[in-house]
Amino acid sequence: MTENDGYILLALVLVPLGTALLLMAVPSRERATIIGLTAVSSMAMLVMSIYAFASYSFDEAAQFQGVLAFTWIENVGLLGEKGIQLKVGLDGITASLVLLTGIVIVPGTWVSWKVQERTKDFFILLYVLTAGVFGVFVFLDLFFWFLAYEVALLPMYQLIVVWGSTRKEYGGMKLMMMLMAGSIFIFTVIFALYAHVGAATFDMEVLLDAEKSEGFQKAFFPLVAIGCGVLGALFPFHSWSPDGHASAPTAVSMLHAGVLMKVGAFGVLRLGFQMMPEGGEYWGPALVVLGITAALYGAISALRQTDMKLMMGFSSVSHMGYVFIGLGVFNSIGWTGAVLQMTAHGLMTALFFLLIGGMYDQAHNREWPAFSGMAKQMPIWTIFFMIASFASLGLPGLSGFVAEVHIFIGAFRAYPIVGGLAVLTAAITVTYLLRALAQSFFGEMNPRWESLKEITFMERAGATVLAGAIVMLGLWPAPWIDRIAPSIIEIANL
Repeated sequence: MTENDGYILLALVLVPLGTALLLMAVPSRERATIIGLTAVSSMAMLVMSIYAFASYSFDEAAQFQGVLAFTWIENVGLLGEKGIQLKVGLDGITASLVLLTGIVIVPGTWVSWKVQERTKDFFILLYVLTAGVFGVFVFLDLFFWFLAYEVALLPMYQLIVVWGSTRKEYGGMKLMMMLMAGSIFIFTVIFALYAHVGAATFDMEVLLDAEKSEGFQKAFFPLVAIGCGVLGALFPFHSWSPDGHASAPTAVSMLHAGVLMKVGAFGVLRLGFQMMPEGGEYWGPALVVLGITAALYGAISALRQTDMKLMMGFSSVSHMGYVFIGLGVFNSIGWTGAVLQMTAHGLMTALFFLLIGGMYDQAHNREWPAFSGMAKQMPIWTIFFMIASFASLGLPGLSGFVAEVHIFIGAFRAYPIVGGLAVLTAAITVTYLLRALAQSFFGEMNPRWESLKEITFMERAGATVLAGAIVMLGLWPAPWIDRIAPSIIEIANL
């Protein structure tokens, strides 16, 4: 990537933000204009994210690429020459996550065209959230990084409370209180880094290379792990996540589970393990324990759920547990698996919530035991659901297998017992998914649901995009691995 490509990275933030501003000027009654504007914007984000991923240069794999910086505040007070910068750049890790975000926002936009109440307001908040997510992945100045992190979180409360379902007030408030509490820890760490390094800058490239004492790293790494880990559903700070999943509207559930939870895990990787590697190595075993606990707890809890969204919510806690295991083992294959798992889980869980939302809009029921014979009534919906399920349980040839194999190998190398428990978790995942498929999709058709129709054309189109990405990552993982692994090895010296 060249410096000119940095404008593409900046545009990834500015396009959704600009779309939100444009929507403010569009009358609410102009529904066709709203749909057209969001259609163009979402496709632009997808095209730019694909370009950013494809243009990543393997000759410069050890460096941030497409770096572009604009000084926002020059030397003021204690700030150094660089001041605070609007600085963007990409490495192999964020290349994968930027592509994930671009893929998820397109079907998220398509399925949201069904929203009838305050459609314009919904898309304004959704696109502000998306701008924040892209910002977290591309900003290389901690001031703007933290700003983007908060921008990604704040719209969640309104999106859930206004457009959500079931216990939406409780779910939205619980989510916001816990995530804002985690942000206090992150804020503390950022200013501690600024003061400790003494470079008078928030520039990530400078802070990554700067010397930090072992005591400082050991003391502040747990704050990063908790602060960012809350958003990644790190046990025992995970309880907001299933409630948030169950209460959120379809597109918000897709972005919440598909992308936002990865923002939290990415924060642990970037601010924790990469910025403070000695602290990460010291606290890694504790993170592995919390990760395997989350994986087992989430899988067992999912086994007991009858609500489809709650089951997928606890399943997400379980799969994010794999991510923290991969990070905590502190070896290159485990870290590569963790980033792959972020991508793989983002795709499959977005597909799950798209399908559940499409069915719930008709049936107004999400209880597994209430359904039977759905394969006959909704065959296309069933095929997509089976693809997501097989990816989630780790079927070879789909995205979940590639990620989990890396994590399992990394875990067995460092902690064989944890590796064995991770495989046990995978077996539990197979159990609850296949049981749900057997109960709800096959057998005699329940006459109660004879009026159900296939999901809409736009929902099928969105599901096709996500299913295609799941299959592509599963059959041809090299483009992702070739970008992720060199960045991890070089930056962390693993």
